[in-house]
Amino acid sequence: MPDSVEGLSCPNPGMEVFYTPSRPDGAPYPDVLPSVLVVDDDDQYRKILLNYLKVIRCAGRSAANATEALKILAQERIDLVVSDLKMEGMDGMELLQAAHQTYPQVPFIMMTGYAPEYSYEAIINAGASDFIAKPFSLGELKAKICRIQQEKDLLQQLQHSLTRVKKLFENTVGALASTLEQRDPYTAGHQNRVGDLACAIAREMGLPEERVEALRLAAFVHDIGKVGIPAELLAKPGKLTPVEMSLIKVHCRVGFDILKTIEFPWPLAEMVLQHHERVNGSGYPLGLKGPMIRIEARILAVADVVEAMCSHRPYRPALELSDTLEEISKNRGVLYDGEVVDACLRLFREKGFSFGS
Repeated sequence: MPDSVEGLSCPNPGMEVFYTPSRPDGAPYPDVLPSVLVVDDDDQYRKILLNYLKVIRCAGRSAANATEALKILAQERIDLVVSDLKMEGMDGMELLQAAHQTYPQVPFIMMTGYAPEYSYEAIINAGASDFIAKPFSLGELKAKICRIQQEKDLLQQLQHSLTRVKKLFENTVGALASTLEQRDPYTAGHQNRVGDLACAIAREMGLPEERVEALRLAAFVHDIGKVGIPAELLAKPGKLTPVEMSLIKVHCRVGFDILKTIEFPWPLAEMVLQHHERVNGSGYPLGLKGPMIRIEARILAVADVVEAMCSHRPYRPALELSDTLEEISKNRGVLYDGEVVDACLRLFREKGFSFGS
């Protein structure tokens, strides 16, 4: 490895800054050079690398050991760490693991001359972005920094695309939900309130946030199939006849048929289809039992019943919350999933949940 950076130049003028540093919220720092922290107990390596970082327009910082490096990471904005693997005290792998507990977004390039106890695979699996063996050329290091930046740029583009797609899905779901509420004013807000309770139940049960988000969207359109039911039937003030009830029950299947034509990244159509199934098989439209029913649909079933019983309907006044909770308690494990009911009861009785809270 050369000990001087005399005469070195960037082969691609105008491309000297390899990546744009970002704040924790993902927005770029304006007009700020990327900051690279070099960690090595060899003074000569640190000096050469710091000089080269200046040439390629990076703001270099250095640390002689892992302890110093962690202090710098805690105090300054660092966009990339280039660390030696073999060091006195805490080695490079231990530094990587310690740093990623607090700064998981900071990429690491690990460098070493000889470390038989660490394979390339082990280093990458530990969270490093790349590995470089000493001695190495400065051009090789530059190429690795460029590759890391390209991956970062692609990831940011993907994240932006996913955000746009997610917004599109949410707008589509919102438009469908609005269509139903225009026809059935008595259920205006019902879908949002069911979504609030369903998501709270899901979180109480420990479901991953991605599934909670999918459940929220399913709740917004769980009654979309009612667009195919005459408006006067939805607003009928008296008890429904058996024939009228059979028409109402069709809404699960109609909702499924509407949603299955849209390529959502989540099985919203199945959740909507099953939200009136009951764990003892007495529900509709398929008569599914227990675990045959998606967990999201079992959560929707409880949230839907609780919200409906607590709200005014043209055929009855709203019930007291205590009566509603007694109803789902009585049918725990019969009509409704026991774990879902337990989570719902904890939310209202112990954690102060209320619609609109």
